[in-house]
Amino acid sequence: MSATFPKFDSDCSSLLCRYLSQQTFSVLHDKVTASGYTFLQAINSGVVNQDSGVGVYAGDAESYTLFAPLFDPIIADYHGFSSTDTHCSNLNPEKLFAPDPDPDAKYILSTRIRVGRNVAGMPLGPGLAAPQRKSIEAQVAKSLTNLSGELAGNYYSLTGMDETVRNQLIADHFLFKAGDRFLEAAGLNRDWPAGRGIFHNLQKTFLVWVNEEDQLRIISMQQGGDLEVVFARLVKAIREIEKSVSFLFDARLGYLTSCPTNLGTAMRASVHIRLPKLSLDMVDFKRITDLHHLQIRGIHGEHSEGEGGIFDISNKRRLGVTEVECVQDMYAGVVALIQQEKVL
Repeated sequence: MSATFPKFDSDCSSLLCRYLSQQTFSVLHDKVTASGYTFLQAINSGVVNQDSGVGVYAGDAESYTLFAPLFDPIIADYHGFSSTDTHCSNLNPEKLFAPDPDPDAKYILSTRIRVGRNVAGMPLGPGLAAPQRKSIEAQVAKSLTNLSGELAGNYYSLTGMDETVRNQLIADHFLFKAGDRFLEAAGLNRDWPAGRGIFHNLQKTFLVWVNEEDQLRIISMQQGGDLEVVFARLVKAIREIEKSVSFLFDARLGYLTSCPTNLGTAMRASVHIRLPKLSLDMVDFKRITDLHHLQIRGIHGEHSEGEGGIFDISNKRRLGVTEVECVQDMYAGVVALIQQEKVL
């Protein structure tokens, strides 16, 4: 990518398009962090993919300060979080009140809560060199294989994976693939699949992706709508992994991630929920989700559509709110969605 101001399509509506002015570009275009990550790398995904929602990726912790003239307004727009705000964390399951909103399992198919984490002292995914990625995999895999009790399980490296294991992970919908075109342009698919892997416990209710978009995606999940149990398991796993792996944390921005949308809690609390009647009125559907700070996605994740009246509903707010508040948002919204579906 050249050091000339990028040309954006007239219909580009990404946050990059909105906030990258000629003046900001002239100030930042030749900036490079200490780890070697350039401003042009940071904006490349949004320049290549002009249908991006955001369009920027951080390559290390320094990206958030060195490129702040662009990153700060993007963060403020997405999270409603100003340059003087400070993030606060709360991973206490006892503070969550979220009794199963669908005990008869008529609407909620499954619940899943995940957090992104990155290793302290390392660049973020877009700025990683191959040896660094392999070093992270080795450190994290060792930590995971030492887990015990409910969290005990097995780690599988994507490199040289046994075909039987691969087929089972695909059948379980656990196996992640090389990232999409947005992650490709951000540099997150380099050296694929080296340095990547998957861990899951024996009950298949706890999963860790290693070196996907973030260096760890720690996931707790199960069938049905028992958010309290899913959240408690996630917190237990985080605490156990933290005993041997230090996570990248910033006093102002919370847990640092490659995509600014995940900053703060780096948490996505979601349910797969069946709403066949409400989905016929997407205006009302979106009114309820907006009210509770939720996102609507298809069941195949970001950039996918709902199928058969089934949607993935998750919290949108991650920065400037605690982890408990993220899950509480999602719980309140799901209760409201189920009530409206019953009315219809």
